[in-house]
Amino acid sequence: MTASEMILRNARIVLSDDVIHGSVRVVDGVITDVSAGTSTSAGEDLDGDYLLPGVVELHTDQVESHYQPRPQRFWAPVPAVVAHDAQMAASGVTTVLDALRIGSGPGDTTISRDAGTLAGAVTHAQTAGLLRAEHFIHLRCEVGTPDVLDAFDELGTHERVRLVSLMDHTPGQRQYADIEAFRTYMVGKHRLSPEGFDAHVAQLHTRAEQYSDTNRVALAARARDRGITIAAHDDATADHVAESSALGVRISEFPTTLVAADAARAAGQVVVMGAPNVVRGGSHSGNVAATDLVAAGLLDVLSSDYVPSSPLQAAFSLTDSGALSLPESVALVSANPAAAVGLDDRGIVAPGRRADLVRVHLHQAQVAEGVGPVDQVPIVRGVWRTGRRVS
Repeated sequence: MTASEMILRNARIVLSDDVIHGSVRVVDGVITDVSAGTSTSAGEDLDGDYLLPGVVELHTDQVESHYQPRPQRFWAPVPAVVAHDAQMAASGVTTVLDALRIGSGPGDTTISRDAGTLAGAVTHAQTAGLLRAEHFIHLRCEVGTPDVLDAFDELGTHERVRLVSLMDHTPGQRQYADIEAFRTYMVGKHRLSPEGFDAHVAQLHTRAEQYSDTNRVALAARARDRGITIAAHDDATADHVAESSALGVRISEFPTTLVAADAARAAGQVVVMGAPNVVRGGSHSGNVAATDLVAAGLLDVLSSDYVPSSPLQAAFSLTDSGALSLPESVALVSANPAAAVGLDDRGIVAPGRRADLVRVHLHQAQVAEGVGPVDQVPIVRGVWRTGRRVS
Protein backbone atom coordinates (compact mmCIF):
# COMPACT_ATOMS: atom_id res chain seq x y z
CA MET A 1 0.00 0.00 0.00
CA THR A 2 1.12 3.54 -0.65
CA ALA A 3 0.98 6.25 2.00
CA SER A 4 -2.32 7.48 0.55
CA GLU A 5 -3.99 4.05 0.46
CA MET A 6 -5.92 2.29 3.23
CA ILE A 7 -7.81 -1.00 3.37
CA LEU A 8 -10.32 -1.86 6.11
CA ARG A 9 -11.20 -5.56 5.94
CA ASN A 10 -13.22 -8.23 7.75
CA ALA A 11 -16.04 -5.77 8.46
CA ARG A 12 -19.82 -5.88 8.32
CA ILE A 13 -20.22 -2.96 5.93
CA VAL A 14 -23.49 -1.03 6.05
CA LEU A 15 -24.32 0.05 2.50
CA SER A 16 -27.29 2.14 1.42
CA ASP A 17 -29.45 -0.96 0.85
CA ASP A 18 -27.60 -3.93 2.34
CA VAL A 19 -25.10 -5.15 4.92
CA ILE A 20 -22.23 -7.20 3.53
CA HIS A 21 -19.15 -8.83 4.99
CA GLY A 22 -16.11 -7.52 3.18
CA SER A 23 -13.54 -4.77 2.80
CA VAL A 24 -13.30 -1.10 1.85
CA ARG A 25 -10.38 0.42 -0.04
CA VAL A 26 -9.57 4.13 0.30
CA VAL A 27 -7.16 6.18 -1.82
CA ASP A 28 -6.40 9.84 -1.11
CA GLY A 29 -9.36 10.14 1.26
CA VAL A 30 -11.94 8.73 -1.19
CA ILE A 31 -13.53 5.27 -1.21
CA THR A 32 -12.41 3.49 -4.38
CA ASP A 33 -13.72 -0.04 -3.84
CA VAL A 34 -16.19 -1.97 -1.65
CA SER A 35 -15.74 -5.72 -1.95
CA ALA A 36 -17.70 -8.60 -0.48
CA GLY A 37 -16.02 -11.70 0.90
CA THR A 38 -13.22 -12.66 3.25
CA SER A 39 -9.85 -11.10 2.56
CA THR A 40 -6.46 -11.94 4.04
CA SER A 41 -4.71 -9.14 2.18
CA ALA A 42 -2.93 -6.26 3.81
CA GLY A 43 -4.98 -3.75 5.72
CA GLU A 44 -6.60 -3.28 9.11
CA ASP A 45 -8.65 -6.23 10.38
CA LEU A 46 -11.92 -4.93 11.90
CA ASP A 47 -12.65 -8.31 13.47
CA GLY A 48 -16.22 -8.46 12.20
CA ASP A 49 -17.28 -5.09 13.59
CA TYR A 50 -19.69 -2.86 11.69
CA LEU A 51 -18.32 -0.24 9.32
CA LEU A 52 -20.72 2.67 8.81
CA PRO A 53 -20.64 6.04 7.09
CA GLY A 54 -19.72 8.81 9.51
CA VAL A 55 -22.57 10.45 11.38
CA VAL A 56 -23.65 13.83 9.99
CA GLU A 57 -25.03 15.96 12.82
CA LEU A 58 -27.36 18.87 11.96
CA HIS A 59 -28.30 20.15 15.42
CA THR A 60 -26.21 19.91 18.55
CA ASP A 61 -26.14 22.54 21.30
CA GLN A 62 -23.11 20.98 22.99
CA VAL A 63 -20.50 23.52 21.91
CA GLU A 64 -22.36 26.08 24.03
CA SER A 65 -22.31 23.69 26.98
CA HIS A 66 -18.53 23.35 26.70
CA TYR A 67 -18.16 27.12 26.43
CA GLN A 68 -20.44 27.73 29.44
CA PRO A 69 -20.08 24.60 31.61
CA ARG A 70 -21.74 26.32 34.62
CA PRO A 71 -24.12 29.29 34.85
CA GLN A 72 -22.11 32.48 34.24
CA ARG A 73 -18.85 30.49 34.14
CA PHE A 74 -17.10 30.45 30.76
CA TRP A 75 -14.28 28.44 29.24
CA ALA A 76 -11.77 29.74 26.69
CA PRO A 77 -13.56 29.43 23.31
CA VAL A 78 -10.97 27.48 21.28
CA PRO A 79 -10.35 24.86 24.00
CA ALA A 80 -14.13 24.61 24.41
CA VAL A 81 -14.56 23.91 20.69
CA VAL A 82 -11.72 21.34 20.72
CA ALA A 83 -13.25 19.50 23.71
CA HIS A 84 -16.67 19.53 22.07
CA ASP A 85 -15.15 18.19 18.84
CA ALA A 86 -13.46 15.32 20.66
CA GLN A 87 -16.77 14.32 22.22
CA MET A 88 -18.52 14.39 18.85
CA ALA A 89 -15.81 12.34 17.13
CA ALA A 90 -15.87 9.77 19.94
CA SER A 91 -19.60 9.42 19.19
CA GLY A 92 -18.93 8.63 15.52
CA VAL A 93 -19.69 12.10 14.18
CA THR A 94 -17.51 13.15 11.23
CA THR A 95 -19.52 16.22 10.14
CA VAL A 96 -21.23 18.53 12.61
CA LEU A 97 -23.30 21.69 12.33
CA ASP A 98 -22.70 23.49 15.62
CA ALA A 99 -25.96 25.13 16.70
CA LEU A 100 -25.33 28.64 18.00
CA ARG A 101 -28.23 30.58 19.43
CA ILE A 102 -28.74 34.21 18.43
CA GLY A 103 -31.35 36.48 19.97
CA SER A 104 -31.35 37.56 23.62
CA GLY A 105 -34.50 37.11 25.67
CA PRO A 106 -35.32 38.44 29.14
CA GLY A 107 -32.97 37.06 31.76
CA ASP A 108 -30.65 35.41 29.24
CA THR A 109 -26.99 34.95 30.06
CA THR A 110 -24.37 36.21 27.63
CA ILE A 111 -24.31 32.85 25.80
CA SER A 112 -26.92 34.14 23.35
CA ARG A 113 -24.67 37.12 22.59
CA ASP A 114 -21.46 35.11 22.18
CA ALA A 115 -22.31 33.30 18.94
CA GLY A 116 -19.73 35.40 17.08
CA THR A 117 -17.03 34.39 19.55
CA LEU A 118 -17.86 30.71 19.13
CA ALA A 119 -18.12 30.97 15.34
CA GLY A 120 -14.65 32.52 15.30
CA ALA A 121 -13.32 29.76 17.53
CA VAL A 122 -14.78 27.07 15.27
CA THR A 123 -13.21 28.67 12.20
CA HIS A 124 -9.83 29.10 13.88
CA ALA A 125 -9.75 25.52 15.16
CA GLN A 126 -10.82 24.09 11.80
CA THR A 127 -8.29 26.14 9.83
CA ALA A 128 -5.50 25.27 12.27
CA GLY A 129 -6.18 21.54 11.89
CA LEU A 130 -7.21 21.09 15.52
CA LEU A 131 -10.51 19.33 14.89
CA ARG A 132 -11.31 15.68 14.24
CA ALA A 133 -14.71 16.25 12.60
CA GLU A 134 -15.55 18.82 9.95
CA HIS A 135 -17.54 21.67 11.52
CA PHE A 136 -20.09 24.03 10.03
CA ILE A 137 -22.43 26.48 11.78
CA HIS A 138 -26.17 26.30 12.36
CA LEU A 139 -27.68 29.62 13.51
CA ARG A 140 -30.60 29.03 15.88
CA CYS A 141 -32.58 32.25 15.50
CA GLU A 142 -34.93 33.03 18.40
CA VAL A 143 -37.54 35.06 16.53
CA GLY A 144 -39.20 36.63 19.58
CA THR A 145 -36.17 38.72 20.56
CA PRO A 146 -35.30 42.34 19.76
CA ASP A 147 -31.69 41.80 18.67
CA VAL A 148 -31.90 38.67 16.50
CA LEU A 149 -31.84 40.54 13.17
CA ASP A 150 -28.75 42.53 14.17
CA ALA A 151 -27.04 39.30 15.25
CA PHE A 152 -27.95 37.60 11.98
CA ASP A 153 -26.65 40.53 9.94
CA GLU A 154 -23.34 40.11 11.76
CA LEU A 155 -23.05 36.33 11.34
CA GLY A 156 -25.25 35.41 8.37
CA THR A 157 -22.42 35.91 5.89
CA HIS A 158 -19.97 33.77 7.89
CA GLU A 159 -18.25 31.27 5.60
CA ARG A 160 -19.24 28.23 7.66
CA VAL A 161 -22.96 29.00 8.14
CA ARG A 162 -24.89 26.22 6.38
CA LEU A 163 -28.24 26.14 8.19
CA VAL A 164 -30.60 28.66 9.80
CA SER A 165 -33.49 27.61 12.02
CA LEU A 166 -36.46 29.81 12.92
CA MET A 167 -37.27 29.13 16.58
CA ASP A 168 -40.01 30.39 18.88
CA HIS A 169 -39.79 28.99 22.39
CA THR A 170 -42.55 31.21 23.77
CA PRO A 171 -44.39 29.01 26.30
CA GLY A 172 -47.96 28.02 25.54
CA GLN A 173 -47.29 26.88 21.95
CA ARG A 174 -44.98 24.71 19.84
CA GLN A 175 -42.40 22.87 22.00
CA TYR A 176 -43.86 24.18 25.23
CA ALA A 177 -47.57 23.91 24.50
CA ASP A 178 -47.71 22.52 28.05
CA ILE A 179 -46.52 25.44 30.20
CA GLU A 180 -45.89 23.06 33.09
CA ALA A 181 -43.23 21.33 30.97
CA PHE A 182 -41.60 24.74 30.50
CA ARG A 183 -41.83 25.36 34.26
CA THR A 184 -40.12 22.03 34.94
CA TYR A 185 -37.30 22.90 32.54
CA MET A 186 -36.67 26.48 33.70
CA VAL A 187 -37.07 25.92 37.44
CA GLY A 188 -35.57 22.42 37.42
CA LYS A 189 -32.45 23.68 35.63
CA HIS A 190 -32.21 26.53 38.18
CA ARG A 191 -32.61 29.13 35.47
CA LEU A 192 -35.52 30.70 37.35
CA SER A 193 -36.87 30.72 40.87
CA PRO A 194 -40.42 29.39 41.33
CA GLU A 195 -41.47 32.90 42.33
CA GLY A 196 -40.05 34.49 39.17
CA PHE A 197 -41.53 32.05 36.69
CA ASP A 198 -44.88 33.75 35.97
CA ALA A 199 -43.30 37.17 35.45
CA HIS A 200 -40.76 35.64 33.06
CA VAL A 201 -43.50 33.99 31.00
CA ALA A 202 -45.38 37.29 30.80
CA GLN A 203 -42.24 39.00 29.45
CA LEU A 204 -41.80 36.29 26.83
CA HIS A 205 -45.38 36.69 25.65
CA THR A 206 -45.00 40.46 25.36
CA ARG A 207 -41.82 40.13 23.30
CA ALA A 208 -43.29 37.43 21.07
CA GLU A 209 -46.27 39.62 20.23
CA GLN A 210 -43.93 42.46 19.31
CA TYR A 211 -41.21 40.62 17.37
CA SER A 212 -41.96 37.02 16.38
CA ASP A 213 -43.94 37.39 13.16
CA THR A 214 -41.87 40.28 11.77
CA ASN A 215 -38.53 38.65 12.59
CA ARG A 216 -39.55 35.27 11.19
CA VAL A 217 -40.31 36.80 7.78
CA ALA A 218 -37.20 39.01 7.77
CA LEU A 219 -34.84 36.19 8.79
CA ALA A 220 -36.22 33.84 6.13
CA ALA A 221 -35.74 36.52 3.48
CA ARG A 222 -32.13 37.11 4.54
CA ALA A 223 -31.38 33.37 4.52
CA ARG A 224 -32.96 32.90 1.08
CA ASP A 225 -30.96 35.81 -0.32
CA ARG A 226 -27.74 34.18 0.93
CA GLY A 227 -28.61 30.68 -0.25
CA ILE A 228 -28.69 29.22 3.27
CA THR A 229 -30.92 26.22 4.00
CA ILE A 230 -33.81 27.18 6.31
CA ALA A 231 -35.36 25.01 9.02
CA ALA A 232 -38.55 25.57 10.99
CA HIS A 233 -38.29 24.59 14.65
CA ASP A 234 -41.08 22.91 16.62
CA ASP A 235 -43.95 23.35 14.17
CA ALA A 236 -47.09 22.01 15.84
CA THR A 237 -49.96 22.57 13.40
CA ALA A 238 -50.71 22.40 9.69
CA ASP A 239 -50.93 26.21 9.74
CA HIS A 240 -47.41 26.45 11.17
CA VAL A 241 -46.16 24.26 8.32
CA ALA A 242 -48.04 26.26 5.70
CA GLU A 243 -46.42 29.43 7.06
CA SER A 244 -42.93 27.93 7.09
CA SER A 245 -43.35 26.47 3.61
CA ALA A 246 -44.32 29.89 2.27
CA LEU A 247 -41.08 31.25 3.76
CA GLY A 248 -38.92 28.74 1.87
CA VAL A 249 -38.32 26.29 4.73
CA ARG A 250 -36.80 22.99 3.58
CA ILE A 251 -36.34 21.24 6.94
CA SER A 252 -38.92 20.61 9.66
CA GLU A 253 -36.91 20.39 12.86
CA PHE A 254 -38.56 18.56 15.76
CA PRO A 255 -42.24 18.86 14.76
CA THR A 256 -44.21 18.41 17.96
CA THR A 257 -47.24 16.56 16.54
CA LEU A 258 -47.99 13.86 14.01
CA VAL A 259 -50.20 16.37 12.18
CA ALA A 260 -47.29 18.78 11.72
CA ALA A 261 -44.91 16.04 10.59
CA ASP A 262 -47.45 14.79 8.04
CA ALA A 263 -48.00 18.33 6.72
CA ALA A 264 -44.24 18.91 6.54
CA ARG A 265 -43.73 15.77 4.48
CA ALA A 266 -46.59 16.78 2.17
CA ALA A 267 -44.88 20.17 1.73
CA GLY A 268 -41.63 18.47 0.71
CA GLN A 269 -39.78 19.28 3.93
CA VAL A 270 -37.19 16.96 5.48
CA VAL A 271 -38.43 15.82 8.91
CA VAL A 272 -35.83 15.85 11.70
CA MET A 273 -36.34 14.46 15.20
CA GLY A 274 -34.10 14.10 18.23
CA ALA A 275 -32.31 10.79 18.68
CA PRO A 276 -32.73 11.06 22.49
CA ASN A 277 -36.48 10.89 21.83
CA VAL A 278 -35.93 7.42 20.32
CA VAL A 279 -33.55 6.18 23.02
CA ARG A 280 -35.69 7.43 25.91
CA GLY A 281 -38.90 6.19 24.35
CA GLY A 282 -40.53 9.60 23.97
CA SER A 283 -40.22 13.38 24.07
CA HIS A 284 -38.97 15.04 27.27
CA SER A 285 -41.51 17.83 26.62
CA GLY A 286 -44.49 15.53 26.18
CA ASN A 287 -44.68 15.97 22.40
CA VAL A 288 -44.94 13.31 19.67
CA ALA A 289 -42.62 10.31 19.94
CA ALA A 290 -40.07 9.90 17.16
CA THR A 291 -40.94 6.21 16.95
CA ASP A 292 -44.53 7.18 16.06
CA LEU A 293 -43.13 9.12 13.09
CA VAL A 294 -41.03 6.10 12.12
CA ALA A 295 -44.12 3.89 12.19
CA ALA A 296 -45.96 6.42 10.01
CA GLY A 297 -43.07 6.63 7.53
CA LEU A 298 -42.53 10.32 8.33
CA LEU A 299 -38.99 10.46 9.76
CA ASP A 300 -35.99 11.41 7.58
CA VAL A 301 -33.22 12.48 9.97
CA LEU A 302 -32.15 11.94 13.58
CA SER A 303 -30.13 14.58 15.43
CA SER A 304 -28.19 14.25 18.67
CA ASP A 305 -29.72 17.47 20.09
CA TYR A 306 -28.45 17.28 23.70
CA VAL A 307 -26.79 13.79 23.81
CA PRO A 308 -23.86 13.39 21.35
CA SER A 309 -23.84 9.59 21.45
CA SER A 310 -27.57 9.23 20.81
CA PRO A 311 -27.69 8.99 16.96
CA LEU A 312 -25.83 5.68 16.77
CA GLN A 313 -27.68 4.36 19.82
CA ALA A 314 -31.02 5.31 18.25
CA ALA A 315 -30.12 3.81 14.86
CA PHE A 316 -29.23 0.41 16.32
CA SER A 317 -32.24 0.57 18.66
CA LEU A 318 -34.63 1.09 15.75
CA THR A 319 -33.12 -1.92 13.98
CA ASP A 320 -33.12 -4.04 17.14
CA SER A 321 -36.83 -3.31 17.63
CA GLY A 322 -37.62 -4.31 14.05
CA ALA A 323 -38.84 -0.83 13.10
CA LEU A 324 -36.24 -0.36 10.33
CA SER A 325 -33.48 -2.29 8.63
CA LEU A 326 -29.95 -1.27 9.58
CA PRO A 327 -29.31 0.52 6.25
CA GLU A 328 -32.55 2.47 6.77
CA SER A 329 -31.63 3.36 10.35
CA VAL A 330 -28.09 4.41 9.45
CA ALA A 331 -29.38 6.61 6.62
CA LEU A 332 -31.25 8.66 9.25
CA VAL A 333 -27.92 9.74 10.76
CA SER A 334 -25.68 9.84 7.69
CA ALA A 335 -26.94 9.99 4.09
CA ASN A 336 -30.18 11.83 4.80
CA PRO A 337 -28.79 14.69 6.92
CA ALA A 338 -25.88 15.12 4.50
CA ALA A 339 -28.28 15.47 1.57
CA ALA A 340 -30.52 17.85 3.52
CA VAL A 341 -27.79 20.49 3.66
CA GLY A 342 -26.20 19.78 0.27
CA LEU A 343 -23.21 17.70 1.42
CA ASP A 344 -23.52 15.14 -1.36
CA ASP A 345 -19.92 13.90 -1.16
CA ARG A 346 -20.43 11.92 2.06
CA GLY A 347 -22.92 9.87 4.09
CA ILE A 348 -22.75 6.59 2.10
CA VAL A 349 -20.15 3.82 1.94
CA ALA A 350 -19.69 3.63 -1.84
CA PRO A 351 -16.97 4.24 -4.43
CA GLY A 352 -16.50 7.93 -5.12
CA ARG A 353 -17.72 9.04 -1.68
CA ARG A 354 -15.57 10.69 0.92
CA ALA A 355 -14.01 8.15 3.28
CA ASP A 356 -15.78 9.34 6.44
CA LEU A 357 -16.17 6.04 8.26
CA VAL A 358 -16.99 4.68 11.71
CA ARG A 359 -16.14 1.28 13.18
CA VAL A 360 -18.81 0.12 15.66
CA HIS A 361 -18.81 -2.86 18.02
CA LEU A 362 -22.13 -3.86 19.60
CA HIS A 363 -21.92 -4.52 23.32
CA GLN A 364 -24.69 -6.44 25.06
CA ALA A 365 -25.92 -4.43 28.04
CA GLN A 366 -28.55 -4.69 30.72
CA VAL A 367 -31.27 -2.09 30.56
CA ALA A 368 -31.40 0.41 33.40
CA GLU A 369 -34.96 0.70 34.66
CA GLY A 370 -36.88 3.57 33.06
CA VAL A 371 -34.23 4.44 30.48
CA GLY A 372 -35.86 2.85 27.46
CA PRO A 373 -35.24 -0.08 25.10
CA VAL A 374 -31.43 -0.19 25.24
CA ASP A 375 -30.39 -3.82 24.71
CA GLN A 376 -27.22 -3.22 22.70
CA VAL A 377 -24.75 -0.38 23.09
CA PRO A 378 -22.82 0.70 19.98
CA ILE A 379 -19.20 1.21 20.98
CA VAL A 380 -17.19 3.40 18.60
CA ARG A 381 -13.82 1.71 18.02
CA GLY A 382 -12.48 3.85 15.20
CA VAL A 383 -13.32 6.98 13.23
CA TRP A 384 -11.82 8.12 9.91
CA ARG A 385 -12.41 11.47 8.19
CA THR A 386 -11.32 11.65 4.55
CA GLY A 387 -9.43 8.41 5.17
CA ARG A 388 -7.43 9.77 8.10
CA ARG A 389 -7.84 8.15 11.52
CA VAL A 390 -9.15 10.81 13.92
CA SER A 391 -10.47 8.76 16.83
